[in-house]
Amino acid sequence: MLELGLHTAVYRYDTCCAMAADLKVREDDVLLTNRYIYGSYFENLDLPCQVLLKDDYDDGEPTDEVVEAIRRDMMEHPKRIIAVGGGAILDVAKFLSLKECVPLTDLFDGTVQPCKGSELILVPSTCGTGSEVTNVAVVSLVTRQVKKGLAHEALYADRAVLVPELLQALPFKVFATSSVDALVHAVESALSPAATETTRLFSYKAMEMILCAYMYIREHGKDAREPLYGDLLTAALYAGIAFGTSGCAAVHAMSYPLGVTCHVAHGESNYAVFTNVLKAYEKRRDGGELSVFKAFAARILGVSEKEVLTELACLIDVILPKKRLREYGVTEDMLPAFAHSVETEQKRLTAHNFVPLTEADYREIYRDAF
Repeated sequence: MLELGLHTAVYRYDTCCAMAADLKVREDDVLLTNRYIYGSYFENLDLPCQVLLKDDYDDGEPTDEVVEAIRRDMMEHPKRIIAVGGGAILDVAKFLSLKECVPLTDLFDGTVQPCKGSELILVPSTCGTGSEVTNVAVVSLVTRQVKKGLAHEALYADRAVLVPELLQALPFKVFATSSVDALVHAVESALSPAATETTRLFSYKAMEMILCAYMYIREHGKDAREPLYGDLLTAALYAGIAFGTSGCAAVHAMSYPLGVTCHVAHGESNYAVFTNVLKAYEKRRDGGELSVFKAFAARILGVSEKEVLTELACLIDVILPKKRLREYGVTEDMLPAFAHSVETEQKRLTAHNFVPLTEADYREIYRDAF
């Protein structure tokens, strides 16, 4: 059994200028980012590389159509792809770094095997994705109306770069959704049957850092998050290292139909079902690593284990108020199709459930969140 997989070198710089200088950006590099980040941090550096802005193509979650359109505009055989942005940009860059990614469905169907074509440098601009250190890239396949992840060794970045400066202008909603995503990564990776003693060190440390940050923000207000950005980037990285080996599970699997159908941000769609999944686990097996997690969270929150899931939700609500699925436009007759999609399309994730769940269980959890 794999104890811990580490494939990516991790670097940290205080500023984007320092990062660009150390990377010695060249003409045969590609910088993939969005217009705001480029204008705020890179435009004045007069970098000689090709610049591609994802929001020239789409400003939402990544799709196969967007990946293929950017690939057509990208130079042939770049030496390096430097991606700076949230999870959507980092996942797009992973596909672009492959020798072949058009049509993207060939990779998911297994008719083309992923093969690294360019060196890949990933720089997260939010505190949640973890994608910078995993071998997973997630995309919506438009024609198939499904959101899926591809996991392969070729999708690992060569370098992950942490730059706290990038988070300074992060809107609170983006901070909230991305950091909640990191918290879910940490919890799901801790509860996964594939977790190891080593991966759980990263999982629980990430949880501690995020929950303590949330408690500090609850006490001191939203602006109090700014001095915490460096720690939160680290927490997201730790959670990424953990789930890169042990995997995510039902929460992520169940969030995908909501995200695709109702265009809900990834971290928010995770939180829409997060505590519902934990309660479903508790109902089926209130012991093992779930008890360890509840005791750990209870100590941080200063509550009893019996109260911990309720108090955890109350704390997260301060950062990202939870909505019922109906508030996103979900109707009750959509729930069976959502559950069927999870059961048939997300086995890569549901294989890591804390306890086995059936399609009927997924319907029950969706109804609980509805």
